Amino acid sequence: MCIALILLVPLIAMQFTTQVHWSVLDFIVAGTLLLIGGLILELILKKVAKKQNRTVLVLILIISLLLIWAELAIGLFGSPFAGN
Repeated sequence: MCIALILLVPLIAMQFTTQVHWSVLDFIVAGTLLLIGGLILELILKKVAKKQNRTVLVLILIISLLLIWAELAIGLFGSPFAGN
């Protein structure tokens, strides 16, 4: 449910501005990225006992997801998966 609400933001933005151009594939990739991130977050919160280790792993997860998102959107690192 939360993933759908998050994905509503670009969908609504596409209705009011020409600066947001998402295709169906963009929504699928973003939804998959959010779903995998959420599942890994649940795994970390349930399985890691020490709070300090849990905090570090959650921060690594968030930074990783943001870097992947930025690479897919604007090509931060210039990989073959980079956006236009």
